[in-house]
Amino acid sequence: MSLTFSICDIDPSARVGRIQTAHGDIETPVFMPVGTLGSVKGVPQHLLEELDVQILLGNTYHLYLRPGHEAIREMGGLHRFMSWERSILTDSGGFQVFSLSELRKVTEQGVEFRSHLDGSSLFFTPERSIEIQIALGADIIVAFDECTEHPASRERALESMEMTTRWARRSKEYFEVHKEEVPWAASQSKRQSLFGIVQGGMYADLRRECAERLVEMDFPGYAIGGLSVGEPRELTREIIAGTLPLLPKDKPRYVMGVGYPEEIVEYAAMGVDMMDCVLPTRAARHGLLFTSEGRMNIKNARFARDHRPADPKCRCLVCSRYTRAYLRHLFVSGEPLAAVLNTIHNLAHYLDTMRSVRHAIKLGELQAKLSGAARASEQTS
Repeated sequence: MSLTFSICDIDPSARVGRIQTAHGDIETPVFMPVGTLGSVKGVPQHLLEELDVQILLGNTYHLYLRPGHEAIREMGGLHRFMSWERSILTDSGGFQVFSLSELRKVTEQGVEFRSHLDGSSLFFTPERSIEIQIALGADIIVAFDECTEHPASRERALESMEMTTRWARRSKEYFEVHKEEVPWAASQSKRQSLFGIVQGGMYADLRRECAERLVEMDFPGYAIGGLSVGEPRELTREIIAGTLPLLPKDKPRYVMGVGYPEEIVEYAAMGVDMMDCVLPTRAARHGLLFTSEGRMNIKNARFARDHRPADPKCRCLVCSRYTRAYLRHLFVSGEPLAAVLNTIHNLAHYLDTMRSVRHAIKLGELQAKLSGAARASEQTS
């Protein structure tokens, strides 16, 4: 049996739900930290557990290159390999092929491209992507897709969307035949679940057509991909708002690769159940902290003698112990601990944001929460 999804509260488009996977329950809407190589950069797993991370995202492309999916399969799957017993989602590798490889050739069969590590020639097909994801053993895996660049002509977006839907069918067919090969299958009553990905560029009619075709294939969940590729945020919102009503209300809806804290609140209010983004970890490594009062550039000289925590309203282990002055000192001194502490705080902020969103939905107060997030986004520190 694949995952189960139940909706507990609605306000009015947003919903609090519960996804049950082989490695635990996930309360939605949920933010998923990105652990590209089986690691959230700089943060050990026990601290992720203390932050109450429910599900991590791993990357098929990067884990395929190193240490290799067969090595991970032999270790019992990604959960055992990285010592993480909670849920994991892996993406298909399609976005990495799009973003990391300048020389790629897309055909009906798959994508030929070169490794960003050593330039070696690689070939990904829908079947190969699913084979790798089965070996990795994530609870939720996604169909192989082609991510359309922005801007893209309607003709280009149409060709890409049609390719993505054909690849989705091939991904599902391969998965149905081989799903019992997941490394932990014998010890669990539940199995992996395969999500389809809606593409279509920035064209509402193509998104509709793609969504309708995928829904006919009856996936247990659906992702909206191809966003945050350079388009204006207003267009991102428009595509999400137009696509969500096309997807089944009784299945998880996942928007890939978004966004700032105020944006994930807005998307949750629209009815998105799952989100991921590298922003909290990437920004942390560049000295940008997210707080209840707005964004803070900890590099600023005015924090050199500031004895306050980064966010007085935050209860994370960083804000409970360290000052702005110390965080700034670590960063300007090039201390690796700076990235670790900044990342822990940013993750805590994102996770607390989602936790408060779920609470607001239960109380019927999400619109007030949304207004507060919009005001915070206009402030900087």
